[in-house]
Amino acid sequence: RVCWYDLDLSDRPYKSMKYHEKAVRQVGFHSRYPLFASASDDGKLLLFHGKVFEDLLTNPMIVPVKVISAHKPVEGLGVLDCTFHPTQPWIFSSGADKSIKLFC
Repeated sequence: RVCWYDLDLSDRPYKSMKYHEKAVRQVGFHSRYPLFASASDDGKLLLFHGKVFEDLLTNPMIVPVKVISAHKPVEGLGVLDCTFHPTQPWIFSSGADKSIKLFC
């Protein structure tokens, strides 16, 4: 489960996203684009578009973009880490299957 918090409103999650079947290992945010990703032991990498508006009356926009079957789970472990390229909308992932992958 990945939770999005708005600490100006409450200490409870604004939105809880239950897209993974197993434990979430990593969440990565892009430094330039409104993208974030979650990596899980189910072998999937989920990409989201997340935008917070400067107008405090408008709720944040969180949209699932893509589900990538990135790695084969090995002994209960799937995608171990994910990170975005600093300038391009590319994501790297590493998995328990001893591989590193780039998704463009």
